[in-house]
Amino acid sequence: MSFLEDKCSLFPVVTPKEIEGFTCGDHDLDEFFTNDCFAYSKELLGKTYCFKMDENPKVVVCAFTLANAGVRVSDLPNARKKKIETNIPHVKALKDYPAVLVARLGVSKDFHSLHIGSDVLSYIKLWFLEPYNKTGCRFMVVDAYNEPATIAFYEKNDFKTVFSTEQQEKDYRHLESDVSLNTRLMYYDLMRTAEEYM
Repeated sequence: MSFLEDKCSLFPVVTPKEIEGFTCGDHDLDEFFTNDCFAYSKELLGKTYCFKMDENPKVVVCAFTLANAGVRVSDLPNARKKKIETNIPHVKALKDYPAVLVARLGVSKDFHSLHIGSDVLSYIKLWFLEPYNKTGCRFMVVDAYNEPATIAFYEKNDFKTVFSTEQQEKDYRHLESDVSLNTRLMYYDLMRTAEEYM
């Protein structure tokens, strides 16, 4: 059992009071969860959730925002397309595959050493495979901060970069070579979890 399963409950974040006092130590993420997530929700662009401690529901352990997305393989170079479609039967091949975007993910500074981020990703993977899920979803995607620790975190959780090199991704995004690539597009095939748990 994970820390989240044993000691926490999931709540939607609807008002600022529900996430009051939460800080993960990253200014951009803290700003998003403190202010911006409510506008995203109002405009139906993303839905934010948090796990709170069962013994003290004022303590927010982590927060994350999800949005609908897609993996458009028709725009990808052939090698990248094959990389993504490798486990999809040819007769089921599409131009776009349904995906859930992990738009934001933050863990409270007080819980950084408990593998909460990995627990959240595992929870989301299973959540989108439940029989009562309202939509089909083949992939999880994330625009991960282009920092070694962040990329390593997602790789540890079995996400793969769509592009093998930063230059390939810059070319795809039509960025000049000297422009910094702030995020890397990464994906996870939910069939891996389906085959393991279902």
